[in-house]
Parts: sequence; C-alpha cells; structure tokens
Amino acid sequence: MRDFTTETRRTTEVAQRKAADVLEDELAMSLARILATANKQAHQSGISAAESFITISQRSSNGEAIWRVNYSAKDVVGRRGGDLIVDVDGRDCKIKQVLRGQ
Repeated sequence: MRDFTTETRRTTEVAQRKAADVLEDELAMSLARILATANKQAHQSGISAAESFITISQRSSNGEAIWRVNYSAKDVVGRRGGDLIVDVDGRDCKIKQVLRGQ
C-alpha cells in the first residue's frame, strides 16, 4: 500500500528547495520583475499575457541591458501583426518603449 502522506511530504520538500533556488538566483528574480512590468503594460494595452505566446530577448544599448518582451497570438493561423513589444530596462525595470505590430 502507498503512503500518500510520505509522498506528499517529499513532494513538498522538493518544491520548497526548488523555490529557494529560484529566490537565490539573481537573474531569475530580475527576469520575474521584468516580466511583471511588461505584463502590467500588456494588460493596460488590452493584451492578456495568459492568452499570448511570450518571448523574451536581451540586447545592449549604451552599456545597459534592455529586455524585449514580445506578446503575440498563440493561434497565428490566418492572423498577421498585432504583436505588442515592451522594452524594459534591466537595471530599474522601467519601460523604455512600447511598440504595436501592424
């Protein structure tokens, strides 16, 4: 017979260790803040992050890291344009620019 209490306890312990690893990872936390900033802008622009295909890329501009968060439709068949692109400064999580695809 399976001991579900022991399995649940082990699963919980593994999840807690993984969560601690993420919280200690400076890049992961920085990306979480950047994505939260971009998601807020997307919401204000009428875009649902949950219903979007999201890509994140990094570029350098005058020595500063700029993160580009692109929101596009998950179902792109028969659809053209309409992407939302949000550039976020990696140092302070301030939005540098917002672009709408045609």
